[in-house]
Parts: sequence; structure tokens; C-alpha cells
Amino acid sequence: MSYEREDFDQPVSDYDLSKTKTIDVLFEQMRTAGGFTATKLVQARDILRNAINETKKGDQVLNWLSFPACLMATGTRGFFIEAIKSGSYNIISTTCGTLDHDIARTFRHYYHGSFDLDDALLGDVGLNRLGNVIVPNECYGEILEPIILPWLEEIEVERREKNPENPWLGFGSVELCWAFGDRIEDESSFLYHAAKHRIPVVIPGLSDGSIGAQLFMHRQKSPEFMIDFLADEQILSDLTWTAKKSHALMVGGGISKHHVIWWNQYRDGLDSAVGITTAPEHDGSLSGARTREAISWGKIRPNAPHVTVEGEASVLLPLLGSNLFQ
Repeated sequence: MSYEREDFDQPVSDYDLSKTKTIDVLFEQMRTAGGFTATKLVQARDILRNAINETKKGDQVLNWLSFPACLMATGTRGFFIEAIKSGSYNIISTTCGTLDHDIARTFRHYYHGSFDLDDALLGDVGLNRLGNVIVPNECYGEILEPIILPWLEEIEVERREKNPENPWLGFGSVELCWAFGDRIEDESSFLYHAAKHRIPVVIPGLSDGSIGAQLFMHRQKSPEFMIDFLADEQILSDLTWTAKKSHALMVGGGISKHHVIWWNQYRDGLDSAVGITTAPEHDGSLSGARTREAISWGKIRPNAPHVTVEGEASVLLPLLGSNLFQ
């Protein structure tokens, strides 16, 4: 491979903020002004816009969205709700805490705090710190148990009526999320919209959170209660093997990101991919792995448009959503 001077013919221009009246204008100015992460953000917007357009127009087009639960404790929950309501994403992979925070915030408030607060003093008065978000005990564990355990009893009755011989066959995290969402009447809830639109929400690590603890507690009273986690894998298999196109927006890393790229290797990789991360690449973590690394594993196609944007998602997702979901 070689370079010619003519390969680099686009001049860097300056922002004219007097003309930046809309988010779309801002992105177009980012395209010509450039500047490190700004250029990557425009590339991500273009890739995501194409993926969303294909998803809305085509049959058997998957558009994956993966993210960690911490974002659900912030106002970024609105991005994920709009991603479903607008028909932009049709399969979601996340962690157990997403259910914890969504249900807790549906019935109680979380509060603004600071990264610099004294954690020992917070603990003395029953306040939990998640970054700069404050989660009082009564707004998390103390509210979840009296809500979730009665729901699980209702769900068990429904499952036994539906299939007396094997009520838990096919009951994985996707069905659990829909069963929870069906019981929520508040439109501020992510699970409400996932259930309403029957968008599969896969929680590969379902036991790793407060909801997982509630499932365990319910099983103490009902020993036959089970989560069929392979039912989720069957859903993913059916969707992946029949997909004509498959795209992804992957925020952060871990199990939710890996579940997306793992299943897409069976169809020779994603057709496009955008990653958002704050993690470094040099420690070998999946959170820090740039999208190009997945090409070597056959999880993203070699010719697929892809970009990793280094930045914090609670800043970047609202910018992207304001442009993509208009």
C-alpha cells in the first residue's frame, strides 16, 4: 500500500457557530471541520443512519443495540426508549442492571450527585453512588422486592396455565422482559416499550443483578421455577441465520457486546458496526477492542463500514439520537 499527496485533498475548515441552528447542521460542520473524535462521530452517524434506513425499509434486517446497565440509571434511558419507538433497532443485548434501573426508576426517582462525594458518609444514610448519580436504598432494593416477587407469582400462574407439563420451556430473558413490560403502565419505562413492540431484549447475565436475586428468592418458594436461558439463544439463532443484513451499535463492552458479535460470526460477520467506548485498547479487554479487531474473528465483515468512537456514551448518544431519530 502506498500514499499519494492527492489522496489527502479535503481541507480542514472552521466551525461557523453562527450558522449552527440544528443538530444536522452541526454534524455537517463536524464533517468539514474535523478534529479527531468529531470526524469519527460523523462517520458513526452516517453508518448508523444507513443501518436504520435499511432496518425500516427491509425485511429480515437486524439492527442490534448493546449497552451496559449503568446508562439506564441516567437520562440516557430516553435514547434507548426512542431507539425502540422509532423502529430504529429491533434486537437488544444488555445486562441485568438494565432491568433493575428501569423498573426502579419507573416507581422512584434517582438523584443528581457528584463523583467527589464521601462514600462512607453516603453509606451511613442509605445512599448509594453510581458515578455521580445517587440511588437511595428505598429507590432500589427496597422498592424492587415488593414489586418483582408478586409479578413472578403472577407469571408462574400464567406459565402453568399455558403449559402445565413444562411451564418453563422457552421462558428465557426475552419472555421475562416482556412479562415485566406488560405489567408496567408508565411510558417512561424502557421495558414498557420493549414489551409493547415485542422487541427481543436478551440478558445473557440475568443472575448478575437485583432482578437475578429476586428470581433466586422466588425459587426458594417455588423450587420448580426455572429460566430457560437457551431459549434466548434459540431466538438469536433463528434471527441470525435468516437475516439478510445485520448491523450493530455497541456501547461499551462485556457480555452484552460479545453476544452481538458472537452470533454474527455465524453469518460471516456484521454488515456494519459502530462502537462507543471509553476503554483503552492496550489491556486486551473486549470493552477496549476496536471494531477492526472483530474482523479477524469473522464477527465483522472485512468490507463492512465500521468505526469505534472514543468517548462517553451519556454525551455521544444524545447527540446521535437527536440527529438519527428526528
